Amino acid sequence: MFTREPGPDAVIIGAPKAGTSALHAALARHPQIFASPIKEPKYYLCGGAPPPAYRGPGDAHSRQEWVWRRSDYQSLFAGAPEQSVRLESTPFYLYSADARRRIADDLPQARLIAVIRDPIDRAYSNWMHLWVDGLEPEPDFAAACELEQQRITAGWAPFWHYRQMGRYGEQLADLFARVDRDRVLVLRYRKLVEEPDQTLNLVSRFLGIGENQIPSIPADNSRVFVGRGLRTVALGRMIRLGAAAGSLVPPQVWRKASSPLVAALQSGSNERRPKLTEEQREQLLQPLIADIDLLEQVLGQSFADWRSRTGRGSFADRAPKPGIGPG
Repeated sequence: MFTREPGPDAVIIGAPKAGTSALHAALARHPQIFASPIKEPKYYLCGGAPPPAYRGPGDAHSRQEWVWRRSDYQSLFAGAPEQSVRLESTPFYLYSADARRRIADDLPQARLIAVIRDPIDRAYSNWMHLWVDGLEPEPDFAAACELEQQRITAGWAPFWHYRQMGRYGEQLADLFARVDRDRVLVLRYRKLVEEPDQTLNLVSRFLGIGENQIPSIPADNSRVFVGRGLRTVALGRMIRLGAAAGSLVPPQVWRKASSPLVAALQSGSNERRPKLTEEQREQLLQPLIADIDLLEQVLGQSFADWRSRTGRGSFADRAPKPGIGPG
């Protein structure tokens, strides 16, 4: 009797804050999909060794949850029915050159899904995620972007690489040099938000599973905005100190202990997140223009809207309202 090799048949490889969590949650509801019980095992980021000792706020705590042993990774798929499509999602794989190489070598038949988003909108959402969780110490997004190379040099984890993460041209060019293009589906975040049914059916066809089997895509995991202030500064400092201490205890212990602090930080906030000025966006975008040019060459399609002086905003800003078609 034929037995499949343990491991995934499909992997959502990127990018963070581009709707990958929502897509994973939607696909997990498909009757022909077996989604790994740990959504982001990060196995292919580890190189067969324990996770790197990243030094950003909360990084040491987070690394405890990475699945780096091959036997542990393969066991994630042990419960999959024989005919199911086994799915894993780690949105940092697209960004990591070593992960791209390891996936190409280790998963020669797997189908790969990349969701890409306007790189400045993605970076802003990334910064806000860490800011409202109390881990980002810099209250100004543009200033945090200017600190990026310094943080990379200091060994902060990939989630802090705000603009570098959005260099999809370089990433996809390298990926296509390693795997056949027909095994890679590249989606635009805006299609996921504005045309969810069509996008889910496109993904289903790509994976060889039945269409019209997923009722909807869940709302993206966006957060309320937390404004500056003494209370924000004090709670953020407590969360970061606690995250450092939390690296010495099991993850579930720190998660339980930190929940009241994070809830206090986010409670009572009814502020809308501030929009970047056109001048700020243009300045932040300039280092990425050449990569957008490369992306257009690699994919053979226009990304002119990404060169705009205005972004498209958050999931809430762009999602179709009930009774209103896509704009």
